[in-house]
Amino acid sequence: MEQAPPDPERQLKPATLEPLGRPDAGLEAVAGEEAERAREEGSEADTMTENNFGLKKIEISVSEAEKRTGRNAMNMQETYTAYLIETRSVEHADGQSVLTDSLWRRYSEFELLRNYLLVYYPHIVVPPLPEKRAEFVWHKLSADNMDPDFVERRRIGLENFLLRVASHPILCRDKIFYLFLTQEGNWKETVNETGFQLKADSRLKALNATFRVKNPDKRFTELKHYSDELQSVISHLLRVRARVADRLYGVYKVHGNYGRVFSEWSAIEKEMGDGLQSAGHHMDVYASSIDDILEDEEHYADQLKEYLFYAEALRAVCRKHELMQYDLEMAAQDLASKKQQCEELATGTVRTFSLKGMTTKLFGQETPEQREARIKVLEEQINEGEQQLKSKNLEGREFVKNAWTDIERFKEQKNRDLKEALISYAVMQISMCKKGIQVWTNAKECFSKM
Repeated sequence: MEQAPPDPERQLKPATLEPLGRPDAGLEAVAGEEAERAREEGSEADTMTENNFGLKKIEISVSEAEKRTGRNAMNMQETYTAYLIETRSVEHADGQSVLTDSLWRRYSEFELLRNYLLVYYPHIVVPPLPEKRAEFVWHKLSADNMDPDFVERRRIGLENFLLRVASHPILCRDKIFYLFLTQEGNWKETVNETGFQLKADSRLKALNATFRVKNPDKRFTELKHYSDELQSVISHLLRVRARVADRLYGVYKVHGNYGRVFSEWSAIEKEMGDGLQSAGHHMDVYASSIDDILEDEEHYADQLKEYLFYAEALRAVCRKHELMQYDLEMAAQDLASKKQQCEELATGTVRTFSLKGMTTKLFGQETPEQREARIKVLEEQINEGEQQLKSKNLEGREFVKNAWTDIERFKEQKNRDLKEALISYAVMQISMCKKGIQVWTNAKECFSKM
C-alpha cells in the first residue's frame, strides 16, 4: 500500500500554550461571566446558585478561640485550639431574617479546605492561611503556638482567610466552602468524597515538569521569579522589624531606670521632691507603654506575612502551568513519533534506529497484511492523538486566560493592601514618637516647677 508523505504543515513541533494578552474586558466583566457560568452549571459543578448562596450578603466572623484536649488519629492525647465561626445573613432572598449560625473548626480543617481549593481551582491565587507557628518573632515574644496572644492573632488571620475566599468572585460560590461555614458534622467526609486528593499533582511530577519543559511561557517564568523576590524582600523586612522591636523594647525599658532613680532622688530632696517624683512617674508610664505598642505592631507584621505566604500561592499557579505545558509537549512528541512510524511503514524507509528495525533485519520483513494492520492502528492512534492535543491546547489556553485574569485581580489587591499596611505602620511610628515627645515635655514641666 502506497501512502503519500505527511503534509509538512501538519508536522508537529513541541507545542507551547499560546500566550494571551491581558484580557480586554475588565475584572468585573470577567467575574460576571464566571458567576453566570457557575449559575448555569449548578450543583453538577459543586457550586451553589446565587438564590441559595450569596456570600456577599452574609457576614462571616471567627469570634472565639478555645483550647481543647482530645485524641488524634493515632489515638494519642493532644491539645489543640478550636475556632468558633459565626455566619449571619444580612439580606435573605425571601426578605425574612435568619438566625446566626455557628460551628467550631480546627486549624487542620482550614488546611483541608484550602488544599481542596488549590486542587479544584489551580488557576486561582488561593488566599493563604496564617502561620501555624510563629515566625520572625522578636526575643520577648513567645513562639509557642498555644500562647494566647499568638492564638488571638491567628484567629484574626483565619477570619481574614474566610473573608478573602468569600469576597472572591469564583471561590465564594463553591459548595464545599459553603458547607465549611454551615455543616459541622461529616464535613470532612464530604470533602474526601470529592476525591480531590487523587487529582492533586505530585511534587515529584511538578519538579520534573519544571526542569524538562522545553517552551515555558515567559510571563509565568517572570511571575515565578517575582514571587521568589517578593518572598525574599518581605522576609528581610520582617527580620529587620524583629531586630528593631528588640532594640526598641530595650530602650523603652531602660527609661524605667529613670523613673526609679528620680523616685529615689525625690526621697532626699524637700523642694525638688514633688517634681522629681512626678517626672519619675512619667518615665514609668513611658517604659510600660512599649508592651502594647509592640503588640499592635504584630498585627502589621501579620499583614506582611500574609503576602509572604501569597508568594507560594503564586508559585502554585506557575507550577500548574508548567505541568500542563509539559503534558502538552509530551503529547505533541508522542504524536510526531507515531506519524513518523506511520510514514516509515508506508514508504519502507527507517530514519532512526529502533528495536523493531533490528528485529525486521534479523527475522525478515512483515507481510503486507501485517503492515497494513499496523498502519491502520497507527492512523487511529494519530487521529486520537490529534484530538487529545487539540483538547490540551484549548485547555491550556483557557487556563492561561483565567489565571491571568485572577493574577491581575491579585495584583490590584496586593498593591492596595500593602500600601495601606505600610502607611498605617508609618502612622503608628509617628504616633509613638509623639507620645515620647509628650513624655519628655511633661518631664520638662515637672523640672520647671521645682
